[in-house]
Amino acid sequence: MKIAIGSDHAGFERKEEVRKYLIEKGIDVSDKGTYSEERADYPDFGHAVAMAVGNKEVDFGIILCGSGNGINMAANKHKGIRSALCWNEEIAALARQHNDANIMALPARFITKETAVKCADAFLNNSFEGGRHADRISKIDC
Repeated sequence: MKIAIGSDHAGFERKEEVRKYLIEKGIDVSDKGTYSEERADYPDFGHAVAMAVGNKEVDFGIILCGSGNGINMAANKHKGIRSALCWNEEIAALARQHNDANIMALPARFITKETAVKCADAFLNNSFEGGRHADRISKIDC
């Protein structure tokens, strides 16, 4: 499995914690930045991760900014991307199971490291259930 990860400055510390956790688990991680807590614009990193997922360079993406909202909005502008804002492990699991999310957005200022890694595990260890959910997913793209 290969994951792209990216954040702005507000998500940098949490991104680094999640990135290191995934690497320790043996997951191949492509870090799309930012690489410090110096001011950075979340769309740049949301777009970079979304392009990697959309181009099938990676299997999934994880993105972070302060609230998770801005970077999530940027990623969702890309065709074929279904980025879900997740703040606990149940929401992260449902994002995969019911919404076939291929990117998870995390609100770095509002969750702990422990919650962030639990969300990552839940997101990456669940699969799309299909069935009635597939019909709904087909209605998302305009």
